Amino acid sequence: MEGNKENTSTLSVKYDLTDLPQLMAVYYKRLFPYQLYYKWLSYGNVSKNYFANREFSFTLKDDIYVRYLSFSDKNEMQKEIQKRSPYKIDLGAVYSFRPKDRNMIKNSSFQPEEKELVFDIDMTDYDEIRSCCSGAEICSKCWPFMTVAMKILDAALREDFGFHHLLWVYSGRRGIHCWVCDAAARKLSQSARSAIAEYLTIIKGGEGHVKRVHFKNQAYLHPSIQRALKTIESYFEDLLLKKQNILESEESSNKVLALIPDKNILKDQIRFYFFSLSEEWNNSGLSSLQKWSLLKQKIEKDIVSTKNSVLTHCVAEIQLQYTYPRLDINVSKGINHLLKSPFCIHPKTGRVCVPIPATDIDNFDPFSVPNICHLCSELDDSDSNIEKNSEEGDTNSASC
Repeated sequence: MEGNKENTSTLSVKYDLTDLPQLMAVYYKRLFPYQLYYKWLSYGNVSKNYFANREFSFTLKDDIYVRYLSFSDKNEMQKEIQKRSPYKIDLGAVYSFRPKDRNMIKNSSFQPEEKELVFDIDMTDYDEIRSCCSGAEICSKCWPFMTVAMKILDAALREDFGFHHLLWVYSGRRGIHCWVCDAAARKLSQSARSAIAEYLTIIKGGEGHVKRVHFKNQAYLHPSIQRALKTIESYFEDLLLKKQNILESEESSNKVLALIPDKNILKDQIRFYFFSLSEEWNNSGLSSLQKWSLLKQKIEKDIVSTKNSVLTHCVAEIQLQYTYPRLDINVSKGINHLLKSPFCIHPKTGRVCVPIPATDIDNFDPFSVPNICHLCSELDDSDSNIEKNSEEGDTNSASC
């Protein structure tokens, strides 16, 4: 499976987008978990209209987009979903009034009041550093970026903010979502959500591959950064130096060297004082792992010999730039921002947006997630077996 983009070898039935309307009808009629879904979004009926005031959005066939839907109860929601068979369902905020009644209410009175604190991480934001895929494509060589992101964010949200009820969800194609469902998280103001999102954002500023992690001359790193680095250390060698091979070519090696702070850049040539190491790498035939070891040794030696405080956190800055979660913070900041619902079917891949167990993140494999064709095929097989057993039972009864 390693290295194969959009690998579907674990699925016995190939997905065909043209079959989606018929498959969706079956999925929403027989497989969508309405009762559990309703129970989640009701939160034990914390208030009379909590579920009824939740915004739903449907994306229908031909990209028809319908916002401000709302349902009084599970039965109404189930009936409408089965009727429309949406290609995608997005969830929004819990409003002061039912979203479907918004046109009958003064604009100033119709306001979002609560919503889960949500996070969205998309693999396309790693394109500047991953060497195996780009765009919507993923493979087993780059998926560990998502694994690292989940582990770092899960620990930060639990240990730094005291949240307990985190729902991690596979987006169905190339990313992950996190729904923080604690009552305290749902009641956060937009400014509080923004503060949390900014706190969890380390990769800042710049376009393309430029230095985006700066600790300047800090004597000590924040405990949350130290904790993240412990997670990163356990993945960095395999993910970046073996799977992504970030020091294999001269081009990729120079990207790493460009992240090293240097006060002595030659003005007539854009070369760092580590240029001698670059030349040594290019003529040595060393592996990425060996080159990384030499780089760390040189940095550590320079720190000791010249007391160069600029390099104190250089290794950490490089590791963080390559592996720290890259958040779409606008999704987290806005209380009225929509996010794709769990248990949707991704129309491009046919895969279900399934929850990811927080206690078993390492073993989640996006390529083993069943697609809608596979599920409907299993239903057909089950129906056939039931029918066969029923016919055999009737035959046996007749023979008696």
